[in-house]
Amino acid sequence: MRFFKDLSLSAFTAGFVAVLVGFTSSVAIVFQAAQAFGATPEMAASWMWALGIGMGLASALPSLWWKKPVMIAWSTPGAAVLAVAGMGYGMGEAVGAFIVCAVLIVLAGATGWFERVMNKIPMAIASALLAGVLARFGLSAFIAAQTALPLVLLMLGTYLVTKRLLPRYAVPLTLLVAIVFVAVRGQLAWSSVHFTFTWPVFTMPVFSWQAIVSLSLPLFVVTMASQNLPGVAAIRASGYSDLPVSKLITISGLATLVLAPFGAFALNLSAITAAMCMGREAHEDPARRYTAAVSCGAIYVVIGLFGAAVTGLLTAFPKELVACIAGLALLGTIGGGLAAAVRDEPHREAALITFLVTLSGVTLAGIGSAFWGVVAGAVALAVQQIGRASPTEKAPAGKDIAASGNIAPDTSVAAAPGAGKNA
Repeated sequence: MRFFKDLSLSAFTAGFVAVLVGFTSSVAIVFQAAQAFGATPEMAASWMWALGIGMGLASALPSLWWKKPVMIAWSTPGAAVLAVAGMGYGMGEAVGAFIVCAVLIVLAGATGWFERVMNKIPMAIASALLAGVLARFGLSAFIAAQTALPLVLLMLGTYLVTKRLLPRYAVPLTLLVAIVFVAVRGQLAWSSVHFTFTWPVFTMPVFSWQAIVSLSLPLFVVTMASQNLPGVAAIRASGYSDLPVSKLITISGLATLVLAPFGAFALNLSAITAAMCMGREAHEDPARRYTAAVSCGAIYVVIGLFGAAVTGLLTAFPKELVACIAGLALLGTIGGGLAAAVRDEPHREAALITFLVTLSGVTLAGIGSAFWGVVAGAVALAVQQIGRASPTEKAPAGKDIAASGNIAPDTSVAAAPGAGKNA
């Protein structure tokens, strides 16, 4: 089978790191959302089953089919919205709201309107958006030194040395050294690991206009604006602009629709973990990076089947280790995004505004900084360029990206792309 021939240690490690970062950074928010609706322990475990199965199959199967990395994740800002807005609603009303949100996501993909909107965003703005989303993880890698200086210094030193000597295995070797270090120091929380099989719990949906207004619509808006928007930027900035964005959005919506009665509240394109599986760290050959996404999807499925056990295993790692390995794994993508964002003078200031607003983490009207970064950049670009003739921006964004996943030499400026992709 071609997959096993294409699979490499670096690709599998990229998939594992993506799962590690995705789960440990936001699994607590998902549990809080479930508890807001009065979920029993069995229902909360069912949520992990549904999300794991949904993310796993929706990532692995399209990646195998198209031989390109497709990364689907749960909506972390969506979970945060549910954790706050869910009080006072039962699980039945929650499931009904999830189904309505899923239908809206399917319509957004099937009609193609979301992709058409993304195609209006210049490549510089999309690259700045991606860099702003990922830069927070890069900063966290070094902020972790405040509480775990020896670990961070060891990981940074290992990364720099292996990047020089064995660049393809820099991230896997850094992760291995870090795990050995914390294990020797007794910093792995093995007590939280309990191996039990997870069974799905079906909840009959209850539809009410109050839940639709209070839960479905906010969940849909933050998922599209804060997750799918940077997700598409990650896809195109990584050189996979030929991936069918509308179909991917539809797939995520359909997966949510089928699994909503079991706790899948919203699935969407990933940005942060996608960057890990779509960059050079996963594999030097872009045609083989799909194996990282398939590996990630397979691990997600295992998590779904053994939700409590695997979640406990992943959360056993110290948070500083997770923050540091995420930041180091994303260094190349952050640098590439910044380089593309500031490369062309006409778009430079607008791109920097997009980057800074996105990096700020500001949330307005319940919508995250990824959306407002694009809005701020678009407004800045409009003020600067409306009424001026521009010989650039004639090709769709992402078209000037070389097959290797790097931005091609500056021959023309792309005028439109596409984080989704959070974790």
